[in-house]
Amino acid sequence: MARILVVDDAAITRTMLRDVLEKAGHTVVEAADGDAALAVFRDAPAQAAFVDIFMPGKEGLATIRELLELSPGLPIVAISAGSTFTDTETLGWAKSYGAAHTLAKPLKAAAVLDTLRQALGGS
Repeated sequence: MARILVVDDAAITRTMLRDVLEKAGHTVVEAADGDAALAVFRDAPAQAAFVDIFMPGKEGLATIRELLELSPGLPIVAISAGSTFTDTETLGWAKSYGAAHTLAKPLKAAAVLDTLRQALGGS
């Protein structure tokens, strides 16, 4: 199975994603912000990443861009609970920055696994 990077400032979201992904057989590494994510990725690259858009410090769009500079073609799933913008607008921006897929919070286990399967090239 794959090594997955989970980047979100909300511990509850990281824990939920870890539980779902590990039960499916994946290895999960976590980061609470973009700078930590880039450091973790440089040390041990992942095969895919879930990246929250709105985080303190280095936000998600910049993190997506930098992850793709380190690993062009990395399957990234952007996640967002929205803000002053709609989820559709926010997640659309993420795609323009290179995210392969998007998911709106609250996340559902089946959608997480289905999206990851698609991101990794499965059917």
